[in-house]
Amino acid sequence: MNYEEYKYLILSDLYRITADVRPSVLIRHVLRCGTYQYNFWLRTWRFTKSNPWLRYPFHALANLMLHRLTYKFGIAIPPETDIGPGFYIGHFGGIVVNSRAVIGKNCNISHGVTLGQANRGKNKGFPVIGDNVYIGPGAKIIGAVKIGNNAAAGANCVVTKDVPDHAVVAGVPGRIISQAGSEGYVNNTGYEEILRAKVS
Repeated sequence: MNYEEYKYLILSDLYRITADVRPSVLIRHVLRCGTYQYNFWLRTWRFTKSNPWLRYPFHALANLMLHRLTYKFGIAIPPETDIGPGFYIGHFGGIVVNSRAVIGKNCNISHGVTLGQANRGKNKGFPVIGDNVYIGPGAKIIGAVKIGNNAAAGANCVVTKDVPDHAVVAGVPGRIISQAGSEGYVNNTGYEEILRAKVS
């Protein structure tokens, strides 16, 4: 990961929360906003890991901060997880993501969410989450399940089957209840043109 990619990721995450990427807003959220703090150090860990000139001492600092925030906020997302831009953590607490899960751009994850591994059966593997997906509080997505673009998983839903684009799933096990998708839940996604100018 180069610096331009890193900058794009941290600012896209910030824009999802604030619709603003001014330096003062970035600094305030790095210091005071728990969910954004976690995102920032998650991205920083990966950036400093990939750059040998930053590995010492900056990667050690990023590793320490991420370890501390994992226990403080109850968020366990391995920093090597493949996560697209515009990642939004709505509320901290009880979030667990397997390191081999894949998360697309503009994903909303709520508290109590698990993206977990299935060790056997037809769904053996890891979840793949599409773009502009909303995952509600307490939802569990287990195994080699694909969540389509613009889809939504309701609160406490247990998803064990693929979900098509624009679908809304709810219940245990998750069933499609509408085609309304994630519209209205995934907001502040218009950062691409703004950030291209800033990182170019």
